Amino acid sequence: MTDSASNGIRFGRIAAMLPVADMARAHDFYANALGFTKTFQNGTPVGFMILKRDAAELHLTLQPGHKAAPFNIAHMMVEDIDAVHAIIRARGLRIVKGLRDKDYGLRAFVFEDPDGNRIDVGEPLRARQPGA
Repeated sequence: MTDSASNGIRFGRIAAMLPVADMARAHDFYANALGFTKTFQNGTPVGFMILKRDAAELHLTLQPGHKAAPFNIAHMMVEDIDAVHAIIRARGLRIVKGLRDKDYGLRAFVFEDPDGNRIDVGEPLRARQPGA
């Protein structure tokens, strides 16, 4: 077997697949709170949806018996993390780890979306410094 890093393999887009118990509730949160736009949906009732904003893409999959994992399932890099944090607080969602500057160069926090999915949100500290 050869080392895959040396044989010219290239990767394209990778999108997080989030299980949700209530598609309408999930769409409301990601579209109305975070500004994502629905670009595709499939099924009656809708069982799969693609949402996009800027370079980010989320795939929602309807899982009526969904039980959230007790760990982070997605990581979002953003600009203006303080504004994202304020939106999450205004929606009354659970913040698992508070907003902090981390020693690995990110300002970050972890929250649970309306389906309990833990999302780790980060912004490079260098992006927050004037003139950087």
